[in-house]
Amino acid sequence: MLIQPILVAQLFWDRLPENAPSIFTLLIVVACFGLLAFTTLTPDVILVGAVVVLLATGVLTTPESLAGLANEGVVTVAILFIVAAAVQETGGVDWIGRKVLGRPKSLRMGVTRLVLPVAGLSAFVNNTPLVAMLIPAVTDYSRKSQIPASKLMIPLSYAAVLGGVMTLIGTSTNLVVQGMLIQSTGKGMGMFDISWVGVPVAIVGVLYLIFFSPWLLPNRNAALSTHDDPREYTVEMQVERDSHVANKSIEAAGLRHLPGLFLAEIHRDGVSIPAVSPQETLLVGDRLLFVGAMDSVKELHRIRGLIPATDDVFQLTTPRPQRCLIEAVVSNTCPLLGKTIRESRFRSQYNAVVVAIARNGSRLRQKIGNVEFQAGDVLLLEAHPSFADQHRNSRDFFLVSEVSESSPPRHDRALLAIGLLLAMVVVVAFGWMSMMMAGFITAGLLLLSHCISLERMRKCISWDILIAIAASLALGTALEKTGGARMIAESITNLAQADAWWSLVLVYVATVIVTEVITNNAAAALMFPFAMQVSQTLEVSYMPFVIAVMIAASSGFATPIGYQTNLMVYGPGGYRFSDYVKVGVPLDILIGVVALTLIPIFYPLIKS
Repeated sequence: MLIQPILVAQLFWDRLPENAPSIFTLLIVVACFGLLAFTTLTPDVILVGAVVVLLATGVLTTPESLAGLANEGVVTVAILFIVAAAVQETGGVDWIGRKVLGRPKSLRMGVTRLVLPVAGLSAFVNNTPLVAMLIPAVTDYSRKSQIPASKLMIPLSYAAVLGGVMTLIGTSTNLVVQGMLIQSTGKGMGMFDISWVGVPVAIVGVLYLIFFSPWLLPNRNAALSTHDDPREYTVEMQVERDSHVANKSIEAAGLRHLPGLFLAEIHRDGVSIPAVSPQETLLVGDRLLFVGAMDSVKELHRIRGLIPATDDVFQLTTPRPQRCLIEAVVSNTCPLLGKTIRESRFRSQYNAVVVAIARNGSRLRQKIGNVEFQAGDVLLLEAHPSFADQHRNSRDFFLVSEVSESSPPRHDRALLAIGLLLAMVVVVAFGWMSMMMAGFITAGLLLLSHCISLERMRKCISWDILIAIAASLALGTALEKTGGARMIAESITNLAQADAWWSLVLVYVATVIVTEVITNNAAAALMFPFAMQVSQTLEVSYMPFVIAVMIAASSGFATPIGYQTNLMVYGPGGYRFSDYVKVGVPLDILIGVVALTLIPIFYPLIKS
């Protein structure tokens, strides 16, 4: 008869001293800290590996190791990824960027116009997808306002993190703690329970960014600019009817300072207007000939009121929101060589439309339809994503590849998406529905109203983050089950000489340190059991310690790995590790002083 390995492990633990499982679990947690801090392995791989070890050795049972996947906080984070993606898909973020960021007259004003709306948005939109959506907008904002990206990207990340602590749904960290709190006590927190401390913390942090970050941050270009593309695409766009850019000057329409893009000329009623003046008024039907890098052309297609200047775009069988941009190099055996794009009947043959063309760095000045195909031409096509798979091995094209995140925005549904987001916030704020249920209903309505496609919905969820959170919850269960959390809690209370406030300070400081070394969600999940055990040991209310873990786990400002948004802006801002230390350490200290002063006031350390 075969004996299962887990039963063998259980017999092994039974023969060891009573505290052996807790010591072993603590060693596993310490190993996780070390691997997260000093290796390039991703958090999900490390944390899942730790859970597998605990499962194989009998510390965790199978249901305990998988319970995190069904945790309410984890599911809520996944739903909020979908809601944020829908706002992006409809062009809502682009609209906010145009209306709010504007054109600042100074560096400090530029930082102010960035951090205030970002912090406000982050209170109601999960900060990780929010920063992902805003990085391209801030890159363009940097170029248009002639402010170095290094002066804006860290403030973008920090403002999103600070805004996230103002409400329960602002950051996945809060939702992770909420899930563990419900699991531990059966009771959760309200939408604005954290706001009494979170709002003052955010205000102080934002003021610090406005007045000190322009001075502390370096004047440096991005390590790799997404617009540094040697290929110059020629693209022709048309001002459509009822366009918001019609009857505006080039400058007023925002087409003068497009990053990496040059307006070569305008075709109007058969007449070409070269050397276009910024004061030239755009009319309905104008055809605008732009020259620029591929990423700039991609952003051009996101501007509401401009459409590709070819009727073929509207004759494709695939609905436009389901299409994307595809790059394809014309081969020397392509049957279209020597023919113009108009003569080739490209749409009929390939069910795709040529929207831009690049040729060996040469600037093409004729209309797109009059360009003759040559071997080596790089075409930018609008087509269904399946085009790339169908023609990847074709003799007609070389190097066929899909351009990521290039589907045309569903501008007509932007207000609907923003309205549904606001409705979700209101419903949760008044306690009419749980965050998870409100999120599910909002995501369903966004899908049914075609604000987001089913395919995009599947792709927008960051599964690595969800798996890392779920694994962290399993580690927390192991710490609580084996008594490891109690051992650490007793050490903290002994060090604080059983003083409740000093114990709160030590829990906060320990959480900040762990956050800086690993990640915010992992830190929150790992420190929560210790915090709860400290409150039980002292026999005081657990809420001050829960709030302390929430704030501290979102205070990873001193390292790029302390919070995932810090890592996201590392490359676009051209940063070094020392840049985070210089700006983040003072901010960590400032936030800690404010939080530890206010927490005992709003959440007294009274006997439970």
